[in-house]
Formats: sequence, C-alpha cells, structure tokens
Amino acid sequence: MLAALALSLLATEAHAHAGCGGHEIGRRNLGLMNPRQAAPTNVASGAVSIDPAFECTDYYYEPASKLVPLYPPVWPENNVTGAQECADILPNDTEAMALFQPINATLNAKFPNDRPHGTLLGDFAGVQYNYTDPDCWWSWAKCDTPKADTGLQPDITTVPTPETWGLGFDDGPNCSHNALYDYLQENNQRATMFYIGSNVLDWPLQALRATTDGHQICVHTWSHKYMTALTNSQAFAELYYARKVIKDLLGVTPQCWRPPYGDVDNRIRYIASQLNLTTIVWSDDSQDWREGVPADNVTAADVTLNYQAVVDKVSNGTYINHGPVVLTHELTNFTMSEFISQYPSIKNAFKHVAPLCVAYNITHPYVETDIVCPSFSQYISGTINISSSTPMDSSSSSSSGTTSMSGSMTGSMTGSATSSGTSASATSKSDTKTGSATPAMKSSFGLGASLLGAMVAGLLLA
Repeated sequence: MLAALALSLLATEAHAHAGCGGHEIGRRNLGLMNPRQAAPTNVASGAVSIDPAFECTDYYYEPASKLVPLYPPVWPENNVTGAQECADILPNDTEAMALFQPINATLNAKFPNDRPHGTLLGDFAGVQYNYTDPDCWWSWAKCDTPKADTGLQPDITTVPTPETWGLGFDDGPNCSHNALYDYLQENNQRATMFYIGSNVLDWPLQALRATTDGHQICVHTWSHKYMTALTNSQAFAELYYARKVIKDLLGVTPQCWRPPYGDVDNRIRYIASQLNLTTIVWSDDSQDWREGVPADNVTAADVTLNYQAVVDKVSNGTYINHGPVVLTHELTNFTMSEFISQYPSIKNAFKHVAPLCVAYNITHPYVETDIVCPSFSQYISGTINISSSTPMDSSSSSSSGTTSMSGSMTGSMTGSATSSGTSASATSKSDTKTGSATPAMKSSFGLGASLLGAMVAGLLLA
C-alpha cells in the first residue's frame, strides 16, 4: 500500500517534469533580452551575438559536422511515431561496446535486482518497488547515500565551504545564452555547466564559449531522459556519448555528471562511476524550470521566493558549516534572466559564489591534466582562471591548451579510462556543407568571448 501510494505521487510529479525533457529543451531556447550590439552579418557569428534573431540561427561548423556519423541522433526520436527515444550504443562502435561489456557483467553481478523503473519520460505508474528503497532511488525518497557495502560514493548535494553558493546551470548550451555568459564574465563569476550532449553537437560554438570563459563542464546525459528507466546499455550510452562529444569538441573529458530530474539509483551510479563520473544532485531547487509549464502552475514570483528562501538560510545559520548546491537552469529566457536579477542578493548574502570544482578544491577537474581549476583559496583571492597548470590573475590573459580534469568531487572515486567510439550514421542540422578539414579547436580556462569571436571569424574566412 505504501509503495503504491508513493508511486502514484511520483507519477504526478514526473508528469509535471515532462516539459523540461527531450525536444522541449531545444525549443525553449528562446532568447534572453534585447540586443546590445549590432546584428551580425552572418549566421555563425550569431554564436557570439546576444541578438536573439541571430543567436539561435543554424550554422555550419565543420568539426561538429564531421562528428555527426559517430554519434547517436541529437534528441533521438522514433522515425515513425515521433516519440522521444534515448541514446544506445551504436551498432559498429566496437570501442564503446568493449568498455561497456565488463561494466555490464559486473553490474549484473553486483545489483541483480536493480532493474529499470518506469518510462524514459518519468511515468512511474504501476511500478512495483520495495518501500525500503534497496536501490537508493533518488526519485523514490531522495536517497543520496548508497549503503557502504555497495562501494558507491554518496552523491554530491552540498559544498563543504561555509556560506558558499555552489553555482551551476543545467541543460546547456542554450543557443541564446550569451547575455547570461556576458553577465557572469562581467562579474568575474565562474560556474559549473551541466551540458546535454545533443545540445553540444547542435550548438558547438556556444559550448566552446563555456570553456573559453573558464567555466567547469559536467555531463547532463545525451538526451535528458529519466536514467533509471533505461536499460544498462542505454544508460551507458547516454553518459558515454555526452562525455565523448564534450571531449571531441571542447577538448575536456568531464569527471562529473548530474542526472536529469535527479533520477538516479545504484545501478546508474555504478555505470557513472565506471566512466569516472561523480554524481551531483542538489540541496535546494529554485524551481525555475517549472515557470511557464502549464501543468505546474509556477509563476515568476514563486521562483523569486524560492531564491529568497535559499538566501534567507544564511541569516538563520543553516550554512554556517557548509553551502548549498542550488538547481538553476540555462533553459529559457526566464531562467537565465531570473538568475541575473537574483545574483546581487545572492552575492550580498553569501560570502562566496563558486563553481563546484572550486568549492571542493578539485584542481584537476578533467581527465587531462594541463588545465587546472583554481583552489578555493586562490579563487576567493581573485585567481579565477588557471591555464596550462600556470596560475593567472583574473585580469591576465591565459594561454591555450587542451584541458583536463583528473579527480572526483569526493577525492576517492575511480573509474575506467576513456575511449573513443566509431560507428553508425546520424543526421544533424550541422551537417549541411562539405569542405576541407578544420583542426579541432583547443580550449582553456579563461580565454574569453573576444577570442571565441576571433575563432568564429577565422572559421568563416577559411
């Protein structure tokens, strides 16, 4: 009875979440605010514009176009019914399959009773589940600490630095995020960006801006589905290909991820751990993603109050020994502009606002080791950009280099090595033109939007 009741409530909540998943994320990239510069003269330069008429105009970028056949379709869907689907290991991707097979064998031995729950859009109606929560299923009872005998690390839910707002944005890259990123840059503010693989392949230059501006990149799966609903191979593929496209286009291999909707259990945690991905959820939800979703009836005023509730916890002593990880989004006009409006009060209340690698002193946040995240002490002293293992003040320019992140949020998670995949066919709006090969751009913390603009200009002249 308890199980049936709880799952009926879960099903109601999941229905409310549906507007945040699948194609809706791409379709809600609606532009942020009025343009502050002249309109670009070409579509590709829209990637560095803040004119909504140009930011979200399709453009050709050869490094991304060449990758399309090696990846699942962006925002996968059934060709006949149009129903949303998820990624799976491509038929000819022998490297991905070789990595998956031993993970799968161990997974089935360690967690034989942990099976998929519900549907990939979050319908849990009719799911039969043990109310004691043996799988530490976050969507069931917000479980974030697996039992010790599983060998799994707890999820990241807060930051250890007192009165510090752990800043991150989900669902990027948004094609119209330049005004938000400009605002972060103007305030010397860095964040952790949880990027969706389909969006990275759709909007590669927008994704590049995050690394050139010095933000930390984490994985937010390939197509933003409820992960516990997926088979082992599908869950692996959602993480593997999202991580891989970030590496292929941005030059960094993330070691962190956030499950869409927080939907994770021990089976999914294990797959993530074997890809060296630390699981990050949150302690506080701004609910910004729900504004404008008819079924949710959440207003802009409600979201403002949610932000204020987190701010108020500083004065009541909640964050005297730690800080919150707050769920906010790079999803719509509203979510981005709302953060901008709330940032002054956040800065006034909290001692520090920092990306998660900074708050956890993860100086090597990527598998590669030549780009380093500032330590917490460096960051609060004004050293916000570190490149090629060389400390630099925020006022200095940094040199380019391939990036890296080795280490986990907990400092103890280990995983298997990365591998590149080959295979099958897919189509994308990026694949519209042929031309000579262009070397993949290398990224580094803190190159800045001006350099990205120069890169775009060079691409267009090539």
